[in-house]
Amino acid sequence: MVQKFQDVSFGVSTSSEVLTHYNISGNTISLFRLVDNEQLNLASEDIESIDDIKLSRFIEINNLHLVTEYNPLSVVGLFNSLIPIHLLLIINKASPGYEENMHRYQKAAKLFQGKILFILVDSSVKGNGKLISFFKLKKSQLPALAIYQTVDDKWDTLPITEVSEAQVQNFCDGFLRGERLRENDESGEKAQKVEL
Repeated sequence: MVQKFQDVSFGVSTSSEVLTHYNISGNTISLFRLVDNEQLNLASEDIESIDDIKLSRFIEINNLHLVTEYNPLSVVGLFNSLIPIHLLLIINKASPGYEENMHRYQKAAKLFQGKILFILVDSSVKGNGKLISFFKLKKSQLPALAIYQTVDDKWDTLPITEVSEAQVQNFCDGFLRGERLRENDESGEKAQKVEL
């Protein structure tokens, strides 16, 4: 398991002080997410029948990184997060300059840790087309930033040529202040809301 999830720290404790500190009263598997400071516990009835596949699935679904890649498994953890604002970088991972853009996006993510979840969406993945169209973006407008508030479905987009830390910070700060770059037809959005 440790080899499969090399970016996850694993530990075992029987110390009563540690268990009390984390409100653990019995055999528990806990995942501590640094991105939103959330502790997720695997239900005790699930521990009785745990195997490698079930444990892997629990980690894959709930493990969020500073920047989490959007996929069918991670979407569950993203929408179960206590952080209601998500910033998506929609970019083709095979595009020139991808690595540099990701590096700057990760640096910007540190500025908003605990306030905004940073998500990477690979625009070359066919299954992500539905998500891209939700934000009313065309392939010609990519790469782009899209910010989304899960509580009230408010969102905004910003087509970009490359990611800069200042650009991401200004876009996020503006959204947090209630500023939007474009007016979206929210009544129409609610009528045609699709699961991302």
